[in-house]
Amino acid sequence: MTSAWQRILLRDACLKTEQWKPRTEPRGDFYYIDVSAVSNDTFTITSPQAVTGTTAPGRARKIVHARDVIYATVRPTLRRIALVPSEYHDHIASTAFCVVRADRKSAVPEFLYFLLLSDQVNNAIAEAQHGASYPAVTDKDIFKQEVPLPPLPEQKKIAALLLNIQRAIETQEKTIQSVRDLKKSTMQNLFTRGLHGKKTKMTEIGEIPPGWKVEKLGDILEDSVYGLSMRGQSMGKYPILRMNCQVDGRVVFDNLQYVDIDRDTFEKFRLRDGDLLFNRTNSHDLVGRMAVFHSDREAVFASYLIRLRLCPGSVNPDFVNYYFNMPVTQNRVKTLASKGVSQSNISASKLKTFEVPITIPEEQEDIVGKLGTVDEKITLHESKKSALQDVFKATLNRLMTGKIRVEDLHVDVSEVET
Repeated sequence: MTSAWQRILLRDACLKTEQWKPRTEPRGDFYYIDVSAVSNDTFTITSPQAVTGTTAPGRARKIVHARDVIYATVRPTLRRIALVPSEYHDHIASTAFCVVRADRKSAVPEFLYFLLLSDQVNNAIAEAQHGASYPAVTDKDIFKQEVPLPPLPEQKKIAALLLNIQRAIETQEKTIQSVRDLKKSTMQNLFTRGLHGKKTKMTEIGEIPPGWKVEKLGDILEDSVYGLSMRGQSMGKYPILRMNCQVDGRVVFDNLQYVDIDRDTFEKFRLRDGDLLFNRTNSHDLVGRMAVFHSDREAVFASYLIRLRLCPGSVNPDFVNYYFNMPVTQNRVKTLASKGVSQSNISASKLKTFEVPITIPEEQEDIVGKLGTVDEKITLHESKKSALQDVFKATLNRLMTGKIRVEDLHVDVSEVET
């Protein structure tokens, strides 16, 4: 840390905050920000609940102001941290947040926001967490952290630089969402009207292009197999794919677990290029998801997945996979589910009765090609977003430790002026 920087306790750069008292301070409608409303990917408030004073949850107590920082004290390593935007000024956050309000005589609100996102502060807060099954920290644990505090002009420049990177990440995220919306509408149009926008015909599964036919999934399957009933480990001979390996209709090799099994067992549960993985049991929101396996890697799959292997030659697995991942199809799939206490289930026998539209192989290929082009755009912007996130993290931690200095840079700080 440079000589111009101070080391202070976080509380010494903050003002006291207030709590809402429902019995003595009645309110009308307001936004309630709970922990689930804060994204630990974008570090923003994404989905607060609109509630009334009389129906507000019991934890709706903490009053927040624009440019406050809210830091989730439950499972702090998940980093549910956000800067409160102006539209939520004077609204209410859960008591599961610590509300950090900068004393603007000594601290820039956005600087404190980025400081609380830094590894050095988060690691120190994590050391204070207690409780094995429900790890948490207190507001006091956060406010007693010793933190670096540069002079105000340098705080402003640091905050402005990091905000610029965040804005670039947000731009990529908006582009990704826009292309995903395009993909949804394109899928709906292609599976309803075909490649040439012809008139549709009404069938038992809704409108489809003329010349297409409706088939039961079971009639186009070579086989269907439930996954391996075996707990994965951090090390082993073969990767075992789980539900988390299904991402946007694709199978990805992230956060893998492994199993040690003999070759005969492996051959029974192995995946081949073009196999479909169907999520047969989970919460109602997640049951019915499908992804296509495109890889030459050796892998097996877990018991709550069903491997669907289509009859070769006549049906393109990507075509079926795209159809299953349309929102309207997912709604139909979920009607097959039998609901348990905590999760829904779809058996292979029920799944085989599910009806899908089929066209000639050449048209299947063309539809897959068009949708594949859209997927490539999504992948491109996801890669750009990921690269920017890496830049943000590295720059954040270097700025907060003084390894990168900005005091001599010309930076527009108008957005963070106190």
